[in-house]
Amino acid sequence: MNQYDVVIIGSGPGGYVAAIRCAQLGKKTAIIEKYATLGGTCLNVGCIPSKALLDSSHHYEDAVKHFEAHGIEIPGEINVNLEKMIARKQSVVDQTTKGIQFLMDKNKIDVYEGHGSFKDASHVLVKKHDGSEETLEAKNVIIATGSKPSTLPFIKIDKDRIITSTEALKLTEIPKHMIIIGGGVIGLELGQVYKRLGAEVSVVEYMDRIIPGMDASLSKELLKVLKKQKIKFLLSHQVTAVERKGNEITVKAKDKKGQDVSLTGDYCLVSVGRRPYTDGLNAEVAGIKLDERGRIDVNANLQTSNSSIYAIGDVVKGAMLAHKAEEEGTLVAEIIAGQKPHIDYNLIPGVVYTWPEVAAVGKTEEELKEAGIAYKTGQFPMRALGRSRASMDTDGFVKILADKNTDEVLGVHMIGARCADLITEAVTAMEFRASAEDIARMSHAHPTYAEAVKEAALAATEDRAIHI
Repeated sequence: MNQYDVVIIGSGPGGYVAAIRCAQLGKKTAIIEKYATLGGTCLNVGCIPSKALLDSSHHYEDAVKHFEAHGIEIPGEINVNLEKMIARKQSVVDQTTKGIQFLMDKNKIDVYEGHGSFKDASHVLVKKHDGSEETLEAKNVIIATGSKPSTLPFIKIDKDRIITSTEALKLTEIPKHMIIIGGGVIGLELGQVYKRLGAEVSVVEYMDRIIPGMDASLSKELLKVLKKQKIKFLLSHQVTAVERKGNEITVKAKDKKGQDVSLTGDYCLVSVGRRPYTDGLNAEVAGIKLDERGRIDVNANLQTSNSSIYAIGDVVKGAMLAHKAEEEGTLVAEIIAGQKPHIDYNLIPGVVYTWPEVAAVGKTEEELKEAGIAYKTGQFPMRALGRSRASMDTDGFVKILADKNTDEVLGVHMIGARCADLITEAVTAMEFRASAEDIARMSHAHPTYAEAVKEAALAATEDRAIHI
């Protein structure tokens, strides 16, 4: 029986980062992955492939709609080769997952392919695909089993026409009309991909706004932009049925007045969130408790009810984000090694990779109002930037929320070109408890999109933005 200091179940961003950090700290480490490739949902059927398709479809849209304005004329018809686009996406995935395997080898981490489950608190069983089994003994175990797409009780996912994000990443045809249930991050990103490629796209959302977890101003601005891109929205609609007849899908819903609404399309993407994945983990034999939502109960150190077993990422409470899982993987590895790391969950940024991109960190205006915290606001539109006009990316704004009395930055919310990258400036500033004036007095290169952050900080500091 092989013995390890740490055994990790799951090789997604949380699991593989935890493994590398454990190895760096001198721990004998093993990682178990039930699929043939490492990287979990994010690298295989999530973050990475969706960004590949977003980029490819963005290039196509630019060629069709924007090149001429730049003086680039392409004679003849510009066509989409979806098969080639999907193949490029897969090559990006393959290259990335092979990179994780390289990192495992480099750090001398043993990789076991098979399904990991507990025999008891210190022994993990690996059921391999050839039917054989192997037991690993572990001083510490990290559960990093991630999540799976959720559905609604009355919807039967057939993975053909009624699909999840996993299937939407490998369609063999461009839908005529894709109906998306859920106006959150995943649905909007994939909806924009297929809208660019020529599909009609309708989004049905139960709440009264899209991306409901983010600041209301971002929801409003993104809705305005996506409507301009001809994506249709049915907000405050409760889906009641999804039916398939041949290749035709009918989605039935009730609007906020209780009136029946019916939509017909050829594909239905069910994008109503994700659920923690603990199937077959056999957690109960290790004394591990789950909460009412199926998440593993953990303390501030991410220890389960058994102090030598930890859980990280989508399988515990908090935002289901790859970078949150990575931070937790690092934290647990360092705790096992006797260090005293910390995570400020308020400073885990959230990003929507539509175009324009949406990003945020810290408190929303709604949260500050609910908490009774006096705050001031500074906002600056992207259209006022020379860089935005040069690239024709003029939608959006940056908004900074600062404490009314101390000027400390409490939240930053942005929508525009490259906001997924710009948000890191806000995270860095807030990690060091910067004031709005601190950011306002930093030199920002000109011309850049980042100047909007400086200008928003100036606006929050005595309302003294320069370029508006």
